[in-house]
Parts: sequence; structure tokens; C-alpha cells
Amino acid sequence: MRRALELALDQMNAGSGGPFGAVIVKDGAIIAEGWNRVTSSSDPTAHAEIVAIRNACATLGRFHLSGCAIYTSCEPCPMCLGAIYWARLDCVYYANSRIEAASIGFDDDFIYSELKLPLEQRSIPAFRLLAHEALLAFEEWEAKLNKVRY
Repeated sequence: MRRALELALDQMNAGSGGPFGAVIVKDGAIIAEGWNRVTSSSDPTAHAEIVAIRNACATLGRFHLSGCAIYTSCEPCPMCLGAIYWARLDCVYYANSRIEAASIGFDDDFIYSELKLPLEQRSIPAFRLLAHEALLAFEEWEAKLNKVRY
């Protein structure tokens, strides 16, 4: 955890982005690090946890991180939490809470609130189009013999 906190502070001071750092550990050793790069990379998905997950997957050469834990300087936002679940990490350790993050301007509660609303009532509404045509890719995936499930 101390390394995640060090990354958060050092990289924030270096101008990389917000005050967030993360490390991924496997078998007691850090295999990947990440820090917030949203502003320095012009990438709204470049949160510390996402960067660390991408680096860990590249290190291990696989798209899942079972057998690994993530240590992050702050409770993960909904996007990062989703990525943590998709990556199949074993557990999450965090330092600052999302309430503390909100107190300095990083408020993710609106996203949690949005997820509870019907799609068309969200502040960014979603509308379904071409549903019938879209099924073709799903049908072909289902029939595909050499697919890699994830």
C-alpha cells in the first residue's frame, strides 16, 4: 500500500494527473504499477487502477489477474471497480475512501446514482438501435468453435 501511496503523491507532483496510485501484487511481489494519467495522456480512462491492470496483464501475458491483489490509494470508482471484476482480481485493498475523494472534488456518487436510473432517464440517455441486426455477431460468437471465453 505504501508504494501505491508513494506513486499517488510523486506522480501528482510530477504533473501526471490526480492523486491516485495503484500496484498489483502476485505471490507477495509487485508485478505492476499505475498512477493517474488522465490529464497528462488526455485519456479519461487512465485511472491508476486501469493503468495498473493493463500493465499487470501485459507482464503476465494474460487477460485475467486471478491470483493477484490490487492495492490502491483510494476506493475504486465504478469504472475501475468494473475493470477489477473483469480482470478477476482476488481482492482490493484501498486507503482513502470515496467520501474523502469527493471532499476534494473527485465525486463518483453521481455515477452510482445514474446506474440506478432507467437508461432513458440518465443524464446521458441511452437508446437502443438496430437490435435485430446486432444479434448476428452474437449468434456467430455462440457458434464459433475456437473462441476464447473470458
